[in-house]
Amino acid sequence: MADLISYREAVAKGLAAELRRDPAVVCLGEDIGAAGGVFKTTAGLFDEFGAGRIWDTPISEQAILGMAMGAAMTGMRPVAEIMFSDFFACCWDYLANEIPKMRYMTGGQVTVPLVVRTANGGGLGFGAQHSQAVENWALAIPGLKIAAPSTPADVIGLLGAAVRSDDPVVFFEHKRSEERRVGKECRSRWSPYH
Repeated sequence: MADLISYREAVAKGLAAELRRDPAVVCLGEDIGAAGGVFKTTAGLFDEFGAGRIWDTPISEQAILGMAMGAAMTGMRPVAEIMFSDFFACCWDYLANEIPKMRYMTGGQVTVPLVVRTANGGGLGFGAQHSQAVENWALAIPGLKIAAPSTPADVIGLLGAAVRSDDPVVFFEHKRSEERRVGKECRSRWSPYH
């Protein structure tokens, strides 16, 4: 019988693979360091990569995306976590007006290769302001790529492709996805990055 990997384990595995592959990749967000993230999707990363690559931030979605944008514009490949997708309302100017339009506003001279990871959806009792599915908010933004993987295999492949993209990507991780498990030997049909 194949070993099973959960969706949240796939996120940590995909992030670790990209951090190992490219020293320009960094992760930032609230409690993602030693705490391993509220959903434990960054568990083990701080131990392996340290504070130089795994950045705990203040509770400020604007600060997280502002820092990620600046880092991306200067050659890094940040993976920023906004704990709950509902909180995009707090940093919407960066997500809708600044980050995805920078390439166009500079005539292609500046790219913003960053990933914004976020937990999305409801059904787990987090409360009304922590339980929305807001993909539709982001779908209409020019210059912004959207990923919403449904299986652990898709997480690994799509996360690798997102981190390697020179354009910004919003990576929606459904909160109830922990229930889905798949064999480690399964490969994503979306990307060769494993």
